[in-house]
Amino acid sequence: MLSIMTEQLGTRFPQFYLTQPTVCPYLPGRMERKVFTKLTGPLARQIHESLAKVGFRRSQNIAYRPACDGCSACTSVRILVDAFEPSRGFKRVLEANAGVTAEAVDPIASEEQFYLLKAYLDHRHKGGGMSGMGILDFVAMIEDTTVDTQIVEYRLPPDRPRDKGRLIACALTDVMSDGLSMIYSFFDPEFDRRSLGSFMVLHHIERARAGGLPHVYLGYLVEECRKMAYKARYQPLEGHGPDGWTRFNPR
Repeated sequence: MLSIMTEQLGTRFPQFYLTQPTVCPYLPGRMERKVFTKLTGPLARQIHESLAKVGFRRSQNIAYRPACDGCSACTSVRILVDAFEPSRGFKRVLEANAGVTAEAVDPIASEEQFYLLKAYLDHRHKGGGMSGMGILDFVAMIEDTTVDTQIVEYRLPPDRPRDKGRLIACALTDVMSDGLSMIYSFFDPEFDRRSLGSFMVLHHIERARAGGLPHVYLGYLVEECRKMAYKARYQPLEGHGPDGWTRFNPR
């Protein structure tokens, strides 16, 4: 994406660029394009918030949104925190993880986090676009941010005093004035039965509620792609479209 940038971006007003078509990672036989800008300068946080509110997402210091020819399958979605009530299934997830502790720490990459990510990718996304990620790529993913970013670490209870407990999941999260934006999350595949992916979303809903924030941003939902369609379970949900944010109801 960055390779097609041809000039230094301005620091006050964002300049937008369009990527060349590439193979869509979600829907077979389709191509994707993105419109993007760099988040830089003293207004980076304000620009990020403004763009997030019209459906953009962040990756490192880039804000992007799909701009695919003839396709609008990707819908930016956010949970309405105050109206959310966990289903029976979600209550079971919360019960299964009742002993797990969560701590929001500064976005500083650690080897512990990196090896957890590698285990997750090897199990869940082997051969995917991130599978060849090295430690320096991981450092950039976590630390290359110009906005208010945290990494939330989830741990099992410690076996002995002063032990932090085993790290079993992480969520890279941006904190905005109107909500929490979950950028990327990963977990230990050894604990698949705990439904840690769902647990992290549920925990972020409670974090947002406790902080008086009305939304949890989940990124793009693609109903025709199973690995992206799960987000529709977190109702009530809003999706961003031509009419702005409107209630999203799964097909």
